[in-house]
Amino acid sequence: MTILIRGGRVLDPARKIDRVGDLYIENGKIVKRCSVEETIDAKGLVVVPGLIDMHVHLREPGREDKETIASGSASALAGGFTSVACMANNGQPTDTHVQVGFIKARAAEVGGANIFPIGAVSKQLKGEELAEMGAMAAEGAVAFSDDGFAIMNAGLMRRALEYSRMFGKAVIAHCEDTNLSHGAIMNEGTVSTELGLPGYPNVAEAAMATRDIMLSELTGGHVHIAHVSTRETVDVVREAKRKKLRVTAEVAPHHLLLTDESLRGYDSRFKMSPPLRTDEDVVALRKALADGTIDVIASDHAPHTTDEKERQFDACPNGVVGLETTVGVILTLVANRKCTLNRAIEAMTIRPAKILGIKKGTLAVGADADITLLDPKKKWKVDPSRFLSKGKSTPFTGMTFQGQAVQTIVGGRVCS
Repeated sequence: MTILIRGGRVLDPARKIDRVGDLYIENGKIVKRCSVEETIDAKGLVVVPGLIDMHVHLREPGREDKETIASGSASALAGGFTSVACMANNGQPTDTHVQVGFIKARAAEVGGANIFPIGAVSKQLKGEELAEMGAMAAEGAVAFSDDGFAIMNAGLMRRALEYSRMFGKAVIAHCEDTNLSHGAIMNEGTVSTELGLPGYPNVAEAAMATRDIMLSELTGGHVHIAHVSTRETVDVVREAKRKKLRVTAEVAPHHLLLTDESLRGYDSRFKMSPPLRTDEDVVALRKALADGTIDVIASDHAPHTTDEKERQFDACPNGVVGLETTVGVILTLVANRKCTLNRAIEAMTIRPAKILGIKKGTLAVGADADITLLDPKKKWKVDPSRFLSKGKSTPFTGMTFQGQAVQTIVGGRVCS
């Protein structure tokens, strides 16, 4: 199949290209020109490299009641993501090469979005003994992480960074000192005090981020700070980058838009980890994204069953879905001039591709024809009942966003 995408605004931050033009696809690759069998009219749309979400929880194998590789893939494509990297904390953790192989095989069988497995740092995510990092890397793991759990053992984290450096992979760090956050339900601050709920202080994240950055400096290993949520963590990441350390970072859309004021109604849709913080933190995160201190936007898509999220507030699990709302949140921030479109697309294409070491994130001739078409002016209202994800818990229910992914192409296949 040969395809012409005609007349769109072609935006490719990897090559610093932003112009109205045409794009040709032949045999699953982007080509300079070819005969055309199908034409897609992209007038008024923005044509970008297929979006990449490097922080997604797909739950399979073991918790298929929450999400599957098939449902997560469908959700990703609906949200404009052609590639996702799935975390290791499934019902059966991805801590061996066998589990990595299973995810790759299942993703190939589904045939939707590109699925890249992330291997566990420690066996069974217990933070006690290193998992088979070399074998998992050889099988196709693109990074390592115990996300969902903090690695409290500094010696283990040091060894993980040393080994990951040997394989050219990043360690994605869930930065949380659980001695400071144990029992916490929300951000520690004025709102938690007024509600009488135990709080998770900013320092619990920033202190662990500081430790992991120092270990990165010691070992030369690449540490990627997941879901940055505090201004203090922004400061330590910014200093690490000033020192040119191998440190990168990401932010989730909900931390760019919402604050702990949302929890006054004890609504589980606003309960996640790390928690929603304050206005001051939101401002710092937006600035850090805009100036490149934060490299990546990642959804932290974390589906749970409806029954789980409808439990009493203090007993329900942390986590919300995000694959089908991320683009709407970010393009709305762009429309409100909180971030440039170029920086936002860079943070969802070439930056995560480089961190994960995958050959994606560009519209260069010869690249895989993974492409997302965006309508930056389309206004839409979030309705979780229409999500393709099994998870329906989102903090954005009923909100109206400006900007949406309207078509995705994976390897030259038109998927939505």
